[in-house]
Amino acid sequence: MAAARLCSLRRHLLWPLIPQRSYRGNSPADSGKDVLEIPLPPWQERPDEPPDTKRARLLYESRKRGMLENCILLSLFAKENLAGMSEEQLNRYDRLINEPSNDWDIYYWATEAKPTPAEFDNDVMAMLREFAKNRNREQRLRQPDLEYLFEPPR
Repeated sequence: MAAARLCSLRRHLLWPLIPQRSYRGNSPADSGKDVLEIPLPPWQERPDEPPDTKRARLLYESRKRGMLENCILLSLFAKENLAGMSEEQLNRYDRLINEPSNDWDIYYWATEAKPTPAEFDNDVMAMLREFAKNRNREQRLRQPDLEYLFEPPR
């Protein structure tokens, strides 16, 4: 009984000191004036880039997405597929991961949460969609270690 009174007394004394968080419902509409949009440079194909250099660049770009879901999905996909892709497939993969301005779009297309636009709906996107299904139920919680770069391709 005394403990309950002490607790109630503490709550009563400390209540004014604890910042209260609530929504009053009368806040002004967001004007969006404080949002700064930085335009991305347009994607450009690199026709003179050697295939090995392109694979290395695409591997890096697959790992460094800025969004964890795509970092994991694309880095594991790249580990498994980049070595066996033709030059045309590498170009399509390059366009797929670098032309859309929103990483969420790539993720939604790969997981089939949204339909893939016609310009990106190709064999590489089909490979990525199939990979995202994870039919073998592999544990995909982090990016692969980079030691696999020194292993011979399967």
